[in-house]
Amino acid sequence: MVALGFGKFARADRIYALERITGEERGDGRRTRVWIDGVTEPLIASRTETTILRDMGQESAVAAPELDEAMDLAARLAAAAEEGRVDLSDLGRRARRLLAATTSSSSSSGDLDSPPLR
Repeated sequence: MVALGFGKFARADRIYALERITGEERGDGRRTRVWIDGVTEPLIASRTETTILRDMGQESAVAAPELDEAMDLAARLAAAAEEGRVDLSDLGRRARRLLAATTSSSSSSGDLDSPPLR
């Protein structure tokens, strides 16, 4: 039994394909197409393909969870920026200050003169 999200589960001898949903199709509980043996059309899962693979015991087939989370964050930020809901310039400045404040290698950069994040 594999959890697909939002109370959906798949029970099959074989899940033979996972496809990340991209573009305008993605969102509102639509993250991955799941092809299951014996079902002609793919099921739509609200979970990412990497999460589903991990649940199936296929950890070696997926990238580190941090990379998956970073990619998901990048996609959400890009969509929010296109809709005018986030200022990427301000976010970039704040991220650089945060990184400078938390890494020892950047202590010689001029970014530490910036005011702290609030």
